[in-house]
Amino acid sequence: MPTPTEARLQALASELKRAGIAYHELTPMADTGLAHDHVWIHRSVGDDWVARLPKQSQMNLPPEENLAYQTACYQRSSPGGHTPALYGTLPPSEALPRGGLLVEAIRGRLAKLPEDLPAIADALASLHSQPLPSVAEQAPLLAPEDPWQAMIDEVRQQANWLSDAQLSSKVTQRIKQELDLLPPHLSDAAPTLISFDTHPGNFLIHDDGRAVLVDLEKCRYGLPGIDLAHTSLYTSTTWDVSSQAVLSLSDVISFYRRWQATMGETPDIDTLIACRRATWLWSLTWCAKWRAQHLNAVDAQQRGEDWSAELTDPAVIDHVRDRVEHYLSLNIIDHVHSELQCLQVSL
Repeated sequence: MPTPTEARLQALASELKRAGIAYHELTPMADTGLAHDHVWIHRSVGDDWVARLPKQSQMNLPPEENLAYQTACYQRSSPGGHTPALYGTLPPSEALPRGGLLVEAIRGRLAKLPEDLPAIADALASLHSQPLPSVAEQAPLLAPEDPWQAMIDEVRQQANWLSDAQLSSKVTQRIKQELDLLPPHLSDAAPTLISFDTHPGNFLIHDDGRAVLVDLEKCRYGLPGIDLAHTSLYTSTTWDVSSQAVLSLSDVISFYRRWQATMGETPDIDTLIACRRATWLWSLTWCAKWRAQHLNAVDAQQRGEDWSAELTDPAVIDHVRDRVEHYLSLNIIDHVHSELQCLQVSL
């Protein structure tokens, strides 16, 4: 699978030298995602680092703001002990137009489901149980006054792409039916720090047994049920080639209960189920958005969000296209809908 280009590696080497960071080798890592290139930095002294080099901003932020946002994500989550430490940033430059982040290199293996779900539940609890900062201290992370309304608004904004995604009328109708099932309000919607991107492929199991959430780009103060859903929904557990699994209902129930036991005080069941439906619909509407946008030309001005195919290995694009078509099929929509109904009465 293609890795960062030689020019990109040379640009990174130049910026590391400019920053006075000593190393003896740069090893490009496989291109497996849509948002970053990754390079393993074998340091001359001390533990190894990984350079995260943005290809785009999934938060639709310009380069400087994107780096500031991701910096805050790593800094806010690190006290929980289940995310990589952040060691520094490389500012945007002519060589690296979107800059880069320098983070702890995690030595471990990919997560396996369902056996690693307890460790992942503990990792999420470490994130969600952190004290909530004062309103004045929450920036630059998103911190909506009403996190449920913010989630609904984001889903419905993405749903505007349904008309441009060239889906069948039956699929579009079914998605709109699910959208209508989202409650306008929740009775138990206290925010916590959340990742908002916890699909299982974003976890590594450290050599010491900890689950480590390695991709921190979209953190915010929102509803923890979103992270639980994003970890265990069919549209998440079957996304990543290296960690694909179809969870049973009992797997999902055990995962939620492990998290509840670790957290102690948790949202009520109706809130958790509503978050699960909303997260699923966020994924479906994202698929519609990607389907409509991904053939656009590359963002030459490096402004923010960019799903153009030129940025990513064609094999990754083919994989994403396959998953998007699968998740937007009627039988899979019906499958996830049925699981939601069963979970509602089982948790």
